[in-house]
Amino acid sequence: MIAKLSGRLDSTALDHAVIDVGGVGYLVFASRKTLDRLGPPGTAASVLCDTHVREDHIHLYGFADAAERAWFRLLTTVQGVGPKAALAVLGVLDADALATAIAADDRKALARADGIGPKTAARIVSELKDKAGGLALGTAARGAAGTPAPSTPTAPVAGPPVLGDAVSALVNLGYGQSEAFTAVSKAAKVLGDEPTLGQLIPAALKELTA
Repeated sequence: MIAKLSGRLDSTALDHAVIDVGGVGYLVFASRKTLDRLGPPGTAASVLCDTHVREDHIHLYGFADAAERAWFRLLTTVQGVGPKAALAVLGVLDADALATAIAADDRKALARADGIGPKTAARIVSELKDKAGGLALGTAARGAAGTPAPSTPTAPVAGPPVLGDAVSALVNLGYGQSEAFTAVSKAAKVLGDEPTLGQLIPAALKELTA
């Protein structure tokens, strides 16, 4: 099993790169975001890998960091989401944005990826929400505090119903689901324990206009 490749970038295409390692060119499928980070051909390139072995092929999937690889593995556990669809999702949403979209039930954000329709987006949210909730809330809270957030999926962090009510109120005002979710999470961190809906909404709006 190949877990990492380091060498020289030979070429890139829409969905893959060829990395030359000691004169051997490895074709590595990757998300658009990872391909964009590799730089021009001829430069040094290093990617983490996930190796898929089947009777008719061996495919390598490459990732810019461990968080992207972790989400790829999680996404491919969802019924109807294969490697190609998982890479498409990761091409439009980075690890933090993906965690927030799933935790916030933002199916429209997921459906921006090629090959992800409304039903598949709903399935991703349903099957991965418990794994994404803690990461999304933790990212927003730690971001508000100015400290780094973890970059791999974690267990969920439960929140009071008032958080969901505040998110719904902001969505009704025209804000996006993920945008509202992040703002409410940050506001809740600033306000401390057991904020009221009347406190949360103005504080979240302040976050949105900051």
